[in-house]
Amino acid sequence: MQSADDALICVFIGALLEGQNVIMPPTMQSPKTLKAPRQVAGAAEPVVTAPAVEPVEFPHLHPLPGIELVLADALQWMAQRDENSVHAIVTDPPYALVEYEDKDHDKMRQGQGGLWRIPPSFDGSQRSPLPRFTVLTPKEREKLNTFFKAFAYQTQRILVPGGHLVIAANPLLSTTVFYACETSGMEKRGELIRIVKTLRGGDRPKGAETEFSDVSVMPRSSWEPWGLFRKPISEKTVAQNLRKWGTGGFRRISDDEPFRDIFEAAPARSPERDLAPHPSLKPQKLMRYIVRGVLPLSRGVVYDPFCGSGSTLAAAANLGLSAIGTERDVQYLTMAHQAIPRLSQIKIST
Repeated sequence: MQSADDALICVFIGALLEGQNVIMPPTMQSPKTLKAPRQVAGAAEPVVTAPAVEPVEFPHLHPLPGIELVLADALQWMAQRDENSVHAIVTDPPYALVEYEDKDHDKMRQGQGGLWRIPPSFDGSQRSPLPRFTVLTPKEREKLNTFFKAFAYQTQRILVPGGHLVIAANPLLSTTVFYACETSGMEKRGELIRIVKTLRGGDRPKGAETEFSDVSVMPRSSWEPWGLFRKPISEKTVAQNLRKWGTGGFRRISDDEPFRDIFEAAPARSPERDLAPHPSLKPQKLMRYIVRGVLPLSRGVVYDPFCGSGSTLAAAANLGLSAIGTERDVQYLTMAHQAIPRLSQIKIST
């Protein structure tokens, strides 16, 4: 018998194969207000109550036991989630302000580039598309700040006390994003520095490469910052918070070695990228290290708001942990549903 999950994914895949635009069900559209804002009778000053919001039922899939994929906008899903219901959030958001909009994303998928850089093939290998991270205008930076303040607000609301947010950034945008998180009430606990050699940066001046052959416009990026933030603990000590909520710290690597804030992990390559050809796929070596670390007692729920092809959820599955991921792109949701079981079984070198 076909399960509800299988039936749903068949609808997604069938529509994609036929080249149709997959239309969200009515429940996936913007929340409807049930009542208009009203003034509270008898109030000394005019007080407007927030409009009631009709709960939205999001389509969801279960690629493995304990692993849930939800077709939803992250902020909308988080707004409906109960308070104190997630133990850790691990995510790599799409930082570019326009690259992930529909028209530019479609160009990337068609190999046309646009705001995405399509690297040339090299040694018979075709490189994955990369977003063109450009210098942001003040207006764009403010837009980014506003989004991540809203994200941090919902993060703090749904995390249990002592729960951690581990959020990927890049050297150009980390200060803006981390500032938005910290000024929204999250405690900054440091940064995890991923050592990684990339092809981003290091280029000579465009159009004058020969004239200025000894010049790099920007450094070749060799590291990736992940912000570490914690929702304030509710108890007097971390020990008491661990007993009540199971959170407040990071799981040690071993009895003799603590969780460390420097970790070397190369970009995801075959066979991982063959299973999940997402432009921003993170390697299982890195994700298993982080996901293991954010649940200090190895219990609770890990949430990835921008789960893409499911690398965070695959890491959780490998470790026997529960995880939820939201993704609003149907093609990536389909990719994640198919890739998570296989990514979770990949053996990595330690």
